[in-house]
Amino acid sequence: MYSYKTNGTCSQEILFDVKDGIVTEVKFIRGCTGNTQGVAKLSVGRSVDELIGLLSGIQCRNGTSCPDQLAKALTEYKASQNNG
Repeated sequence: MYSYKTNGTCSQEILFDVKDGIVTEVKFIRGCTGNTQGVAKLSVGRSVDELIGLLSGIQCRNGTSCPDQLAKALTEYKASQNNG
């Protein structure tokens, strides 16, 4: 399980798993429960690249959102896989 500390959102952290480029699990720590549960469920089974494309730039407050933070988390994950 990978962990990403969020910035500028009500959620504080995102936990996620990826297998073969496909997101298999997502859990938001704190945040708007209904929205974060919905984003998490809709993310499972999609590719990292697809989710980055779909979620990047979605705004809520502070120039970001929980979906945007998930895209940032996945971008960071992807970069670490390419460098590791």
